[in-house]
Amino acid sequence: MEKLLTCSGLQIARMIREKKISSREAVDTHIARIEKVNPVINAVAAGRFDEARKEADAADKMLRSRSKSGLPVYHGVPCTIKEAFSLRGMPNTSGLVSRKNVIGDTDAACVARLRKAGAIPLGVTNVPELCMWVETYNNIYGRTNNPYDPKRIAGGSSGGEGAIIGAGGSPFGLGSDIAGSIRLPSFFNGVFGHKPTGGLVPGTGHFPMPAGPAQRYGTFGPLVRRAEDLMPLLKILAGPDGVDMSCEKRQLHDHTKIRIRDLDVILLDGLENFYISPVSGEMLKAREDCARELEKEGARIRTLRIDLLKHAFPIWVSMVHEGSTQTFREMMSDGKKLNIAWEMLKGLFGASDFTMPIKNVVLLEDFGKYTPEAIKKFASMGTRLRAKLADALGDKGIILFPSFPYAAPRHYDTLIRAFNFYFTGIFNVMELPATQVPVGLNPKGLPLGVQVISNHWNDHVTIGVACMLEKAFGGWVPPARLMD
Repeated sequence: MEKLLTCSGLQIARMIREKKISSREAVDTHIARIEKVNPVINAVAAGRFDEARKEADAADKMLRSRSKSGLPVYHGVPCTIKEAFSLRGMPNTSGLVSRKNVIGDTDAACVARLRKAGAIPLGVTNVPELCMWVETYNNIYGRTNNPYDPKRIAGGSSGGEGAIIGAGGSPFGLGSDIAGSIRLPSFFNGVFGHKPTGGLVPGTGHFPMPAGPAQRYGTFGPLVRRAEDLMPLLKILAGPDGVDMSCEKRQLHDHTKIRIRDLDVILLDGLENFYISPVSGEMLKAREDCARELEKEGARIRTLRIDLLKHAFPIWVSMVHEGSTQTFREMMSDGKKLNIAWEMLKGLFGASDFTMPIKNVVLLEDFGKYTPEAIKKFASMGTRLRAKLADALGDKGIILFPSFPYAAPRHYDTLIRAFNFYFTGIFNVMELPATQVPVGLNPKGLPLGVQVISNHWNDHVTIGVACMLEKAFGGWVPPARLMD
């Protein structure tokens, strides 16, 4: 049964259909794993273990009475769900104390699609407050720790998902991403994560939900321990639901038909000068190693410098600000008047319901009100940058880009170096698909990785490359300290 903790969801589904294992055994094995690691990493905010066992027993009973060919693709396979998605009967707080009694009364669109595909949710996973920080911590569930080193962050905002998948407690999970919230936790926890093209997957039933054009910047997709689950899960999740009107119907192409020799691989030049935190040598080497591996398969490598990228942070802020019809202040205050200065003062005495990061986000948002000319200027830059990137990528281009400047930082480091999320966030406002790929461990045993980015609706390209790089570098490496 321990082998199940390293299998993909598809592998587990095949074993269930072939009756090598039961769904109940798969569910029980992963529950046992969660119960073992969760006291250390605090990733699963609330479990539904009894319900999952009953659903697994029902799945096994169905298998005895139905043809294997008639079963859904993930029949009987356990998974986890980010707490920001409504899951019937489970907490749906998004880390806000004011929502601590909110229980999902229905399944979010993405959750319903996973369940229809046969997946069995084991529980909901931790998030930063209002899903708006690179470290997962809130005043309801506390802090989530990295399975490779509990003194380090698990990332955010899908930090609980990344941590429990990285720790072997779930083969795949559901996350959301407006600034890197799928890719950063996937990177820090050594697993795969895919941010779809903007408008591909509906966000109905997720809280918070951006309103206005910024809906397309917030995306919803899978985190997985094995790359072969990325495309099947994306196909399950994609497509309009009739409620999220930003979502489009698009054909998803076959990622297995991608030929590496047809690809142009772009390495953006000048990273050491573009950002507040320079990219570490080991992260640059991980990118270079991936490029060389693709070159061996016939891909063409070229470097490109786009100076607009040095404005990535103000571009992200400005485009989100211009594209939103509801403010973060409104989301966190539930329509009530909120005095951030007073909340800051209360925070000094531990009396505020809000964490420091979300208060900083609101201050940044407020600052935008007083700089309309700058907001307009950088949003215009973003439009130009989107056109430049689309032109550079063409039909067969990919960009290899660091997922973060360095490996998982220690807790609280992100309060000092707060803006490094724009290594991922810039591609949200560009609406480009991006897949985070693990590329082994550094000498400290921390995961390294790289983002694979392609043009709009080329999700199959980034996922196809991720599958190839998994074969070359081995993909997810289970954390030794938690697997004993």
